[in-house]
Amino acid sequence: MRKLDPHTLLSSLWLFILLNIIFRDIHQFVLKSHLEMLLTGYYDGTLITDELMLLGGFLALVPISMVLLSLLLEPRWLRPATAVAVVFTAGPAILAPPTDLDDVLHFSLAFLALASISWIAWASLGTANKQVQS
Repeated sequence: MRKLDPHTLLSSLWLFILLNIIFRDIHQFVLKSHLEMLLTGYYDGTLITDELMLLGGFLALVPISMVLLSLLLEPRWLRPATAVAVVFTAGPAILAPPTDLDDVLHFSLAFLALASISWIAWASLGTANKQVQS
């Protein structure tokens, strides 16, 4: 397998997570029960408010931003940004775990990618940062 620059690999993994999230959401819309629930203004018993939509927009911007930031930031800034982004991306799935098999599949792949991102950010970027300082 070809060895990629850590920044390129991180950006690609964030894009993988983003596409996984988007496809999972689109995939849900083919379910009649999902659409009926959304049309009531409630999702799993939670009222959908403007504030909740704003929070959802912010959470979606995290992986979107990390696709670009992974390419632009220096390792000393990228490592902590990645740690925060992983927590914000994984947090909602941990607080509201998946309930059906297709969600388990998508969230499992996302968590594997997030674990890979964490490992690359701390192992590879730490090494790259030490080499730059030398």
